[in-house]
Amino acid sequence: MNAVLFAAVIGVGIGLVVGALGAGGGILSVPVLVYVLGMAPHDATGASLVVVGLTAVVALRHPAKHGNVRWKEGAIFGAIAIAGAALASRLSLLVPERALMLCFGVLLLVVAAVMARRARLLRAEENAREKGTTLAGQPSEPEPQPSRLALVLAASATGLLTGFFGVGGGFLAVPMLVIALGLPMRAASGTSLLVMIMTSAAALLARIGTPTHIDWPSVLIFAAGTVLGGMVGGPVSAKARPSSLTALFAVLLAGVGVLTLATS
Repeated sequence: MNAVLFAAVIGVGIGLVVGALGAGGGILSVPVLVYVLGMAPHDATGASLVVVGLTAVVALRHPAKHGNVRWKEGAIFGAIAIAGAALASRLSLLVPERALMLCFGVLLLVVAAVMARRARLLRAEENAREKGTTLAGQPSEPEPQPSRLALVLAASATGLLTGFFGVGGGFLAVPMLVIALGLPMRAASGTSLLVMIMTSAAALLARIGTPTHIDWPSVLIFAAGTVLGGMVGGPVSAKARPSSLTALFAVLLAGVGVLTLATS
């Protein structure tokens, strides 16, 4: 029981990240389920889908209330992603558990690098905004829009990652919603929660009829912690510097990634 309560406390922190950034926090659910609650990796990826989905449902309330969810764009992105989520959810069960955790450790380090880069860009944008200018002191140029093929590939990759590893995939969805659909960062963060709900639900449904075992009491207690954190994370994002939150999270991801590789 102590392990379950400890996991719930960690869950609050994960929920804070999901609610504040709209991305990334769900990727820590699997290590907690494996190393704190002692679940088998295949079971943990399935249970993580429950945690990610419930947290996103609650965290969605705050951005939706403030108009930071683009329902149409999110539904389109999510609809493309769910096929990959369902397929990868079944395929992950065919991978040996040690190999699955090694791949997961690599994923953590990759996402840490992505988040660290995003933190630097956000800090530069924040500093420029405070000075009332753009980074170069000149009007900013609109970023080139990628092709529809690039959007489909990004959405599919988001779904594949969600289904295979049991993660939210928001770290990929957020930048693609910004670049491909031109959404502001806050709107992209809020909209990514809708995508996470759709993909995690599809991946979880794909597990029906498989040997995946979910320890519902432990998972729901852990999820309660993430949900609580998600409720607080939205208001926190309105006050804290996104660059600072993102940088701290990148460091945490890197640490967990190294630990995962060392113990797999």
